[in-house]
Amino acid sequence: MSNPSIELTIEGHVAILTMSNPPANTWTKDTLVALKDTVNQLNTNKNIYALVLTGEGEKFFSAGADLNVFASGDKGVAADMSCVFGEAFEALTNFRGVSVAAINGYAMGGGLEVALACDIRIAEEQAQMALPEAKVGLLPCAGGTQNLAWLVGEGWAKRMILCGERLKADKALQIGLVEEVVAQGESFAAALKLANQVAEQSPSSVAACKTLIQKGRHQPMANTLPLERELFVGLFDTEDQQEGVNAFLEKRKAIWVNG
Repeated sequence: MSNPSIELTIEGHVAILTMSNPPANTWTKDTLVALKDTVNQLNTNKNIYALVLTGEGEKFFSAGADLNVFASGDKGVAADMSCVFGEAFEALTNFRGVSVAAINGYAMGGGLEVALACDIRIAEEQAQMALPEAKVGLLPCAGGTQNLAWLVGEGWAKRMILCGERLKADKALQIGLVEEVVAQGESFAAALKLANQVAEQSPSSVAACKTLIQKGRHQPMANTLPLERELFVGLFDTEDQQEGVNAFLEKRKAIWVNG
């Protein structure tokens, strides 16, 4: 399941994905396809409850797309790459478990977009984040305009995208772009700790809750409240529901089967 540019390791119930395309962990068509395929395969592994995404090295989380791909101005290449970008990052957003981005350095363009596709973001204090595509005549085409505005509001999204503003980690925390800032070199450990906490929850419940939370982006509450009740009742078809309740009543740790 590993690819030369997307390294996969598994620790317990957590899959660790490391972007490994030095020197800046840029995205290519092959790495994007590898990300999508890896996430889709993880979705079929019932023993995986969470994933951590980070970048190789100490300087870059990811610098985004390799701009050499777009130097020719070929619209066909642009259409192909935008589709591959979208499919990869949407697969990550739709991962059935919990995804945590450990932002260990610069997260630029598609490097920030992949972090935005995760459920939770932890940044190191020296990290910097930007969506600078307009500076080179492009735009964020892998969810950046939508996910950023949803997280931080329209005003800050416009400052970052339209004005090209680059944020340091402390400002990213202040506006809600990241959920936590840690010291340099500590993002992976913090992300892994959080990912391991997911194993304490029923994976069936986590998947249902994540679905409901994300539907709130696209549907009015009048539609999602009935679905909330429907999915609650649906959990009673799972083994995890009975295991979770009985484990609590019997004062023991639940043993999940993800089903």
